[in-house]
Amino acid sequence: MNKIIQSLVKEIIRIEVSGKRIVGGSLIDVGSDMIVLFNGMDYMYIPLNHIRSFEASSENENNVQTPTELPSIVAEEIQEDLSFEQVLTKAKGRLVEIYVSGIQSLHGTITGITKNYIVFQSPIYKKMYIALEHIKWLIPLAQDYKLYGLENNFVPSQSNNETFSDTFESQVEQFKNKIVFLNVGERESFIGKINNVEQQIIEFQLANAAKIFLNLRHIKTLHEV
Repeated sequence: MNKIIQSLVKEIIRIEVSGKRIVGGSLIDVGSDMIVLFNGMDYMYIPLNHIRSFEASSENENNVQTPTELPSIVAEEIQEDLSFEQVLTKAKGRLVEIYVSGIQSLHGTITGITKNYIVFQSPIYKKMYIALEHIKWLIPLAQDYKLYGLENNFVPSQSNNETFSDTFESQVEQFKNKIVFLNVGERESFIGKINNVEQQIIEFQLANAAKIFLNLRHIKTLHEV
């Protein structure tokens, strides 16, 4: 646990997250590699790796009040520091909001967790693969939350026999010769066919047949079209 950040627990803080996103709220807890922030409506689980800077805020611009309920995801033991891996595990199968990049978050359910990516079922994009290193925050949603106002709660479908590669690179390789959408929500997203994947480089063919080469480390999300 970071004692510098711990000293600000219960204080209103302002955080700059990777991607120049600003979030604010009451600092609730500090884990081994993440913090828990209450923004006035939801608990946000933010990995430390994506916190560019933070400061105590004398102005409570959003009038964030002390939460009346405990976070839905907490450490198993009182003396244990919560980790982001534990958060993902406890969030599996629940409705969550995940922010990766761009101006919009992704909503859906985590259906699988591997070494360095998650399998995410979205009512909009269907099955997605999201690199763990690019998840900026996660918000667990209420059990009765209705995505897009749908009366029937979103229930992802997944075959029990379905298996996934251990690493994101290996999973991307499974989509050779298939049309995919990369980095949904970003200004520079890509739609095209994966021709080849080798040592972090993706050979990608666009609709006009032009080829571009992408660094896998900068691929945040993938879903098949």
